Amino acid sequence: GCSAQMSLMSPAIRRVIARFSDIANALSADCNFWLGDAFASGGSVGYSHKGMAITARGAWESVKRHFRALGRDSQSEDFTVVGIGDMSGDVFGNGMLLSRHIRLLVAFDHRHVFVDPNPDSEASFVERERVFNLPRSTWEDYDPKLISAGGGIFARSLKSIDISPEMRAVLGLGADVAHLTPAELINAALKAPVDLIYNGGIGTYVKATSETHADVGDRANNAIRVNGNELRCRIIGEGGNLGMTQRGRIEAARNGVILNTDFIDNSAGVDTSDHEVNIKILLNDAMAHGQLDVASRKALLQEMTDEVAELVLHDNIRQNQALSLMERMSVSRIGSEQHFIRVLEGEGRLDRQIEYLPSDAEFAERKARGEGLTRPELSVLLSYAKMSVYGQLLDSNVPEDPFLSAELKRYFPKPLQERFAANMERHRLKREIIATAITNSMVNRMGATFLLRMQEDTGASASQVAKAYSIARVLADARTLWAGIDAVNLTVPKQAQLDALALVWTQLRSMTRWLLNLPGEDLDIAASVKRFGAGIEALRSSLGQALSEPDRAEYAEARAQWMDQGFGQELAEKLAALPFQTSVLDIVRVALDKELAVPDVARTYFGLGGALHLSWLAHRVNELPVEGRWHALARGSLLDELRARQSALVAQVLASGQGSSEQRLATWLKRDDSGLRF
Repeated sequence: GCSAQMSLMSPAIRRVIARFSDIANALSADCNFWLGDAFASGGSVGYSHKGMAITARGAWESVKRHFRALGRDSQSEDFTVVGIGDMSGDVFGNGMLLSRHIRLLVAFDHRHVFVDPNPDSEASFVERERVFNLPRSTWEDYDPKLISAGGGIFARSLKSIDISPEMRAVLGLGADVAHLTPAELINAALKAPVDLIYNGGIGTYVKATSETHADVGDRANNAIRVNGNELRCRIIGEGGNLGMTQRGRIEAARNGVILNTDFIDNSAGVDTSDHEVNIKILLNDAMAHGQLDVASRKALLQEMTDEVAELVLHDNIRQNQALSLMERMSVSRIGSEQHFIRVLEGEGRLDRQIEYLPSDAEFAERKARGEGLTRPELSVLLSYAKMSVYGQLLDSNVPEDPFLSAELKRYFPKPLQERFAANMERHRLKREIIATAITNSMVNRMGATFLLRMQEDTGASASQVAKAYSIARVLADARTLWAGIDAVNLTVPKQAQLDALALVWTQLRSMTRWLLNLPGEDLDIAASVKRFGAGIEALRSSLGQALSEPDRAEYAEARAQWMDQGFGQELAEKLAALPFQTSVLDIVRVALDKELAVPDVARTYFGLGGALHLSWLAHRVNELPVEGRWHALARGSLLDELRARQSALVAQVLASGQGSSEQRLATWLKRDDSGLRF
């Protein structure tokens, strides 16, 4: 019947219908289709993307992070912009209102070129806001009296535009340039030495040197298009789609421009639609059970608008953070990224030529130059990793783990979490939401290659890795650490923030691997958290007394360095302690197995490590060069073996002699054993 026809409707037809959301949703309701008015997002009872400014706000999170990489704050310092679009547009108009410090020098759409060589940031913001609020506005609605000397608004139909000295200065043109056609003026604007190019329009404006205009397939913009290596901007924000070719992005990135890709920057719109659909499915169930009527449902949807936006923007922030961490590690982990690409190719999931990823020969050249992958390339890996991980988790029993129901609740706004908790358990897309949440957390926090690396190193399945990661995240109190690191976003150098995130990454990787190596362990998340949680907390609280003297000095030095970089004392202490907690599970396991006190085991563990120089040995193993997968496996196995031997020796020490743990260790070390002489 009608419902079946809706289910089989092609995605293309559904997208066309979704432009008229109310019509589409009315059709869905008339057909008694199970999605009801969740069939098409938006409409009169939904979230207006333009009203929320959500796509632009998502792209602006990328812009803000890129400015952070330059040591600047786009929300408190003036910066120069070249824009693509006009103030009537959703993505451009909203985007140009997201900072009061925008100095918009040039903007263009298909009708006009706007030039303001020396704008006042506050006055121009107010005027842009006024124009944005006019119905069907164009750049001609901008008050020309507010445009600085030498600027103006020029129709693209003009044959020639007089170039003022002020225009020459901001565009970086030669003194002999007196006239340009509109196309030449736009071309010059795209190559201007500005802080930001913000794309909120339609068309492809940047390609690679190796590409022809015919390769791009956008004839209307052939005359104004530039190459990636001609860009003199420092940052690009892609609110619009297809503003650059992928090769153009890569070329720009390799020439120092900071950018992601369009599907990273403008993902907030799609994410908002996903949240709306899933919220409506939940509330439709509540209505079916008499918990809600039509009027209260509509009011509740509108009441949650701001929180839905926060949930969506959180995803944009996390993806940018993930790319920054992957970029930081890319030089040292480029072999792992190359192997990941090869595996996906072998499975038929990826074609590196279509995605413009490096060939093996290009990988070798980058390794030789000490160069990693660019952010646009890493964006592609992040995307493919999420698709791969999500598919594997959806086919596993991970969504059924009761401990992960918290992920389901966390996906929804707070007003729904308690009131409709029972309805969530009946949600038609419950498994998909949980699988998505775990995928996003694991890939955003641990990078694109993490799951594959854990699977190959330990022989574990995707579901086992996901469960081990979920256990490690709780035991490491990672969410508290991440929140603390996020809280100092604008008060510490960006590199210091990435260093802190990398420390948490190392801790989670170590704990995940350790859990996967447990013999015969079924990795029940709740049981594992209960088994190890109390011991880990006891170790954290007694770590200062457990460390050896050299370790305490190292800890004190690290704490001072974190505080010098702007971290508060409490967070600095937690970060300084992380390198000493890579063996936390070994210590707690010995304590549990031998029924010993965790502080006693910890003192023996660190004391033995210091006496036998095991920490030094572990550092040397970590420094071994890795030229491929087998080297990585060998290094990982050496570290696993070293920690296992240390744990066995600790148990042996504590089982011998009498007295305190320190006395037992001293007696054990003094015994006549040639193997202990060094």
